[in-house]
Amino acid sequence: MTAEPEASVRRRYSFLGPAGTFTEAALAQVPEARGQEWHPVHNVGEALADVVEGRSDAAMIAIENSVDGGVSTAQDALATISGLRIVGEYLVPVNFVLVARPGATLEGVSLISAHPVAYAQCLQWLSAHLPEHAHIPAASNVASAVGLIDGTSDADAAIAAPGVVEYHDLEVLAEHIGDNANAVTRFVLVGRAVAPPPQTGADKTSLIVELPDDHPGALLDMLEQFATRGINLSLLASRPIGDALGRYRFVIDADGHILDERMADALLGLRRFSPKVVFLGSYPRADRAIVRYPERYSDDVFVEARDWLRGLISSEPGE
Repeated sequence: MTAEPEASVRRRYSFLGPAGTFTEAALAQVPEARGQEWHPVHNVGEALADVVEGRSDAAMIAIENSVDGGVSTAQDALATISGLRIVGEYLVPVNFVLVARPGATLEGVSLISAHPVAYAQCLQWLSAHLPEHAHIPAASNVASAVGLIDGTSDADAAIAAPGVVEYHDLEVLAEHIGDNANAVTRFVLVGRAVAPPPQTGADKTSLIVELPDDHPGALLDMLEQFATRGINLSLLASRPIGDALGRYRFVIDADGHILDERMADALLGLRRFSPKVVFLGSYPRADRAIVRYPERYSDDVFVEARDWLRGLISSEPGE
């Protein structure tokens, strides 16, 4: 009698919930997450703690928005929580609606619940149509809407993703209230630290770098580690370290992969220069755009230069 094969263990993914958030829409883009267990959480810290402590295999978090810039809570968490790696990035077009309890009207809205990032992206519309409104921060776009129904919010209306009306009995007071019709939020899938995947030619490397001290040209010294190796930066954002006024760390996205000779050489330069370099991962770009660079920065050129130096060192005197 043959034994029955064991059922495969389902992978678990944490995301900012509940159902209907933009984060859930980003997770839906991950092929390997389909059919697995999706675990809604309340905030970025909880999502990353799930990964570090082994409760989840990976977490989807928002890290950057084309309108509002970097998501500071996510950037700060990645800077301070060790043992994490970004394994992929995903882009989600952002569109907002203003919802309220059934029977409400736009004229009756004076207090609005919204996630701070969503609120910032709708501020022009709100100023034009509801100039005297006040704002209550919410943990997520869906939480702002759910609070209207369960009575936990005193708000008259909420900013949410359009899909929220598929899950909850809410009335849409206004559509397309975002200030930028082309707004996109960038999400990253974060897992435990593992070896980076192979290069695809369309890769991105994420880092967090601290400056050694505050002196004229310190930032330029850091940037030259990339510029002298032909590496383009698609993101450069500063965040306070928090231990003293004027001390900052820099969140960096660089075009290329750690296994590229030019990127590896840049990381060695950063390591010699900075008191702390956090490698967040090398992973395929969401847009799959091939990284272009001048021929003088190709892998072959770096390898040839290294071989040339070895030859000089090993040569006999007089050769």
